[in-house]
Amino acid sequence: RRPADTEIDWKAYMQEVEGFANGTLDYTRLKGDTGPLVYPAGFVYIFLGLYHATGRGSDIRLAQYLFAGLYLLNLLLVFRIYCRTNKVPPYVFFFMCCASYRIHSIFVLRLFNDPVAMAILFLAINLFLEERWSWGCLLFSLAVSVKMNILLFAPGLLFLLLQRFGLLGCIPKLCICALLQVVLGLPFLLVNPMGYLTRSFDLGRQFQFKWTVNWRFLPEEVFQNRVFHAALLLAHLAGLGLFALHRWHSSKENILTLLKDPGKRKPPSPRLTVNNILWQGGHAWIVFILFSSNFLGVCCSRSLHYQFYVWYFHTLPYLLWCTPTTKLAHMPKVLLLGVIELCWNTYPSTVCSSLSLHICHGLILLQLWYGTAPTPVSHTPPPSRKATAVSKKAQ
Repeated sequence: RRPADTEIDWKAYMQEVEGFANGTLDYTRLKGDTGPLVYPAGFVYIFLGLYHATGRGSDIRLAQYLFAGLYLLNLLLVFRIYCRTNKVPPYVFFFMCCASYRIHSIFVLRLFNDPVAMAILFLAINLFLEERWSWGCLLFSLAVSVKMNILLFAPGLLFLLLQRFGLLGCIPKLCICALLQVVLGLPFLLVNPMGYLTRSFDLGRQFQFKWTVNWRFLPEEVFQNRVFHAALLLAHLAGLGLFALHRWHSSKENILTLLKDPGKRKPPSPRLTVNNILWQGGHAWIVFILFSSNFLGVCCSRSLHYQFYVWYFHTLPYLLWCTPTTKLAHMPKVLLLGVIELCWNTYPSTVCSSLSLHICHGLILLQLWYGTAPTPVSHTPPPSRKATAVSKKAQ
């Protein structure tokens, strides 16, 4: 039998989009049992489709089948990313598929909007790896319109766009992201623009202490303190700055050269790290920058709720195995995945579980920092698939 609390968020979602289905365009009037609607307009359109497909939200079993399909699609998109980078040993995919009760619950039992946003995000990353940057930016913006946590990937994406196109070249890509947000939110912007912007993009929203997974060891007054929030924001920005300067930026030139047109930059020195993170035509490098950008945001988050696990669960194997790994080091990395899973499955969270989660995050950050330090070793990248295919045709 389905526990009663598994329907809470689904019913709230359906109540929120039902108001829009009935003609309500004032965002401040869209509410559910859990409170006001606090997600951007893309969420409304997608869950409105689910509202009609499931008989106004009454057929929860059908909704679970649909989310099970989304779960499988999400896995295929993640596997495709991992196959393009060739960094993670195959046995790790077993843990990604079968060893996370919490992820299965978030997708198929609880029917949260977080996995919807992440599936669209992984589709966008697949497009980035195919050099389809405009379409990738469009889908990235669509994912942001479902839930704002996707913005944690935005600093990494901005760095990639600047490196790939320069300042003037990346402006059209950024315009694609902004234009989609305007188009999706237009019906609500025309009625109550401030209401829509303050509700759907509320960056200062307070979280309830009883649901926090990562800060349980703090007193509640510290958890709710704005000074603490500002300190976390500064730590996040500092981490992004350090990684951008010393781990993402591979050239010996000043990082401001990213603003130049790529054709006017000096020929880059061999872009290398200890583990050849830029191998395979830059695929591993793109994924590393995006995943590490998101991970820094997760580490400095003001609060992590149980459904937020999906924000970075599928990126953890890559973050652990993208650095050099000896045979003896595989087991500690698997153990680290297990401890993180245990922390997220401890309900309610405890002082021990939240401290353990921070320790695991800290170990991953140290590995990413020291394991991706640039080296002067020269390297000749393997020929690309396209180049190989052309040479065979020429023969």
